[in-house]
Amino acid sequence: MDKLRIYAFADRNFEDTGEGIPAGSPAFIAPINPESFSKNFAIALDRRSGHGNQGTDPRYKRTEPEELRLEFILDGTQTMEGYGGEDKEIKSMPVHEQIEKFLNSVYLMDGEIHRPKFLLLIWGSEIRFRCVLSSLDINHTLFNEKGEPLRARLTTTFLNYRAREAREAEERRRSPDLTHFRKVKQGDRLDLLTFKIYNDPKYFLQVAKANTLTHLRNIKPNLNLYFPPFDKNES
Repeated sequence: MDKLRIYAFADRNFEDTGEGIPAGSPAFIAPINPESFSKNFAIALDRRSGHGNQGTDPRYKRTEPEELRLEFILDGTQTMEGYGGEDKEIKSMPVHEQIEKFLNSVYLMDGEIHRPKFLLLIWGSEIRFRCVLSSLDINHTLFNEKGEPLRARLTTTFLNYRAREAREAEERRRSPDLTHFRKVKQGDRLDLLTFKIYNDPKYFLQVAKANTLTHLRNIKPNLNLYFPPFDKNES
């Protein structure tokens, strides 16, 4: 299996990546692949309740960026089969030099952009993750007779990163002030579809009028509905 690759960019828009694998060399190749990875998804909620209320009605605040957690093993014993892969140099490096190479790739500040670099992680078909390093723990687990480290376990967390321009473009595409089209599926309701588009179901009469609908609840599957920009002053 291909080794996990980490590409580093000074450009926050990842303009050199294109749609496929970047043309340049990766900044770091995992000498041995992680045994597993985990993804974390979180939604920030306002859990405060009013005085005298026993329950809570959590209110949505925002969707947190996705996190990817990986553990790397860096080994200096030169006894692990397949260690290093195509990176022949790293196999002969002491562990502290391997750690330094990793830190230079993902952690240390780039003097030109005054921050650590933006990263693209590629591993098999499951991981193609644009991100920045969020946290790193280094645990030395094996030593020689002089007390020098021979093996280290790196526990990393990478935070999904999208440039501001990309976020704003996505928000514009989803804006209720733009025209939207939806194909009706079995069980769809006009008021619920309206809520999804406008974040408010009260505009479903405007939608019905725009689509010349005579039945507001039993809308037929496969019908193409037009959701125009709404007039916020109308109900």
